[in-house]
Amino acid sequence: MVACVPLLPPPDDVAFLRTAHAIYIQHSKFPEAIALAIKLGDPKLVYSDFHAPTNPLMTKQLAFLLARAQVPLQWIGVPVGDGSEEASTEYGPTVDLDQDLLDILYNTGLLEHFRAFGTELSVSEPKSLEDIYKTHLENTRGASANVDSARANLAGTFVNAFVNAGFGNDKLMVSAEDGSSWIYKNKDHGMMSASASLGLSLLWDTDSGLSHVDKYTYSNEEYIKAGALLAIGIMHSGVRNDSDAANALLGEYLTNKSTLLRTNAIVGIGLAHAGHQREDLVPSLLPLVADEDVSMEIASLAALSLGFIFVGSCHGEIASTILQTFMERDEKALSEKWARFMALGLALLYLGRQDASDAQIEILKAISHPIAKQAQILVEMCSFAGTSNVLKVQNMLHYCNDHLDPEKEDPTFQTFAVIGIALVAMGEDVGAEMSLRQFNHLMHYGDPVIRKAVPLALGLLSASNPQLGILDTLSKYSHDNDLAVALNSILAMGFVGAGTNNARLAQMLRQLAGYYYKEPDCLFMVRIAQGLVHMGKGTLGINPFWLDRGVMSKTAVAGLLATVMAFTDAKAFVLDKSHWMLYFLVTAMYPRFLITLDEELKNIPVTVRVGQAVDVVGQAGKPRTISGFQTHQTPVRVATTERAELGTEEYIPFASVLEGFVILQKNPGYEKMEL
Repeated sequence: MVACVPLLPPPDDVAFLRTAHAIYIQHSKFPEAIALAIKLGDPKLVYSDFHAPTNPLMTKQLAFLLARAQVPLQWIGVPVGDGSEEASTEYGPTVDLDQDLLDILYNTGLLEHFRAFGTELSVSEPKSLEDIYKTHLENTRGASANVDSARANLAGTFVNAFVNAGFGNDKLMVSAEDGSSWIYKNKDHGMMSASASLGLSLLWDTDSGLSHVDKYTYSNEEYIKAGALLAIGIMHSGVRNDSDAANALLGEYLTNKSTLLRTNAIVGIGLAHAGHQREDLVPSLLPLVADEDVSMEIASLAALSLGFIFVGSCHGEIASTILQTFMERDEKALSEKWARFMALGLALLYLGRQDASDAQIEILKAISHPIAKQAQILVEMCSFAGTSNVLKVQNMLHYCNDHLDPEKEDPTFQTFAVIGIALVAMGEDVGAEMSLRQFNHLMHYGDPVIRKAVPLALGLLSASNPQLGILDTLSKYSHDNDLAVALNSILAMGFVGAGTNNARLAQMLRQLAGYYYKEPDCLFMVRIAQGLVHMGKGTLGINPFWLDRGVMSKTAVAGLLATVMAFTDAKAFVLDKSHWMLYFLVTAMYPRFLITLDEELKNIPVTVRVGQAVDVVGQAGKPRTISGFQTHQTPVRVATTERAELGTEEYIPFASVLEGFVILQKNPGYEKMEL
């Protein structure tokens, strides 16, 4: 039944999921049931599923699943915010959970396990830029033209941050001696991105990380200070703690006179609390959206941060405020490049909620400004993200039909429609394959606004999943004579190979570095893509689908979409002064590992087989679920399209799918088998 869901029209798909959920619960298959509850985005089901098991170890296993999904803690009855909550949340009575359960839900142990995993794979040593670029293999004709050293240093900032993310020991930033920090090799906005990159190197390290970043918050240089604020937000992304340092430290800058400090504090709060749905953050951010005296940049980024925090929540007050702003702000403000992020903030509120956004779409149709049409498409595509709804894909294709005259009508909405096709089709193989053919047609017949979006759509469709066909297509587009297409193709190559260390892709990028050695913009993008391919030294992925590619992480999709949105006009954002937008990816970054834990939640090495996942739904007998497997000891890396199964019958896993953290229990019948 669950396998049929992508093929069904609404509302049958939701009915099928609910029925399957009821069957799982009847048979006490809690991990499968809670996965469907998360997929449905139904807080009441999540609450009842989490509190259903009587075995405390099963509850811990469910907590690991909820932590991976970054489900708001209110959904399971944990009071959040300033502690003045009543005795019950709207989903059920509040509960006092043990500290070890809270630690799992807060993702507190993630960093420790991740670093141990790095040691196990012997990648914990920091990598230098030359290890990644391997410039001696690049084929630059004659001497390499060093076009712009500031641009090269800026690229180095991002590469160093992506490659050493989470290990907290890179040589350029964290371990640099005082005064010789990489920050000072950049200028202006480059300094900001450099100090923000600390947050990525110290990802999830909320204890010792703060002391590293803190000294930069006292800097006299405004850019460095602003970057440090962003670093605090990045560092807290995906983990929580009781002290909520991110809110305490960044909240006071929301009213600062400096636009730079304000925007970074706003974005930092959004990244740190992505998916938390914290009502206590609304009063500080929402007035910025409605205030007509603040710049469009601040208003739009505040809307985007609220979109991150309340992703997929259909929050009425935020939605109506954004719609109100679209009606009341003057033409000039709404035509600014930043307005698209306000539209995205609105769209994220409806991520994966299907028909819940109908009323908002109708209101947008009544607004005459072109931004309304863009917002309408964003809301529509986010509502059906990952559902592979054929009608929505056809809708998006219709938007791409017309050849518009840019002087009479703003064609930006077509760019978003192309990305919308990928967003709706991703996570379901047949739909994704069919959309590839449509992209091919759009590339042949589309206008420039459509063509530049096709590579971004391909990158979104196959994040951290380097398939040869897609790599070859992107490689072809990366030599396109329209530089916007080439730039976005290079970024998409980074997306597709993110965290995979794919050797073939690394080779392609080295050839591109030689090809574009005189084009500073393209060379900058090639470097970024090289950093992405080696992200976390091959241990982190950005694919938003997990649990056997069955559940979509909303926070991950939000991060990917915000990054892609910055590249719908790369010249205005990333290649201008907003290169920090590449850090939006942080909400999608998560280790691709399988770690097996014993009943004390300590690491326990067991043999597992890891191979390509095979779809065996509906096949008779006991067919093999993986092919071409290799046998490893845990902890082990599991790629996007791979699956793991235990190689021994000594243990019984609590989880239905072996990925992330899996608790094992001794099999009581095992000794008897040996006899």
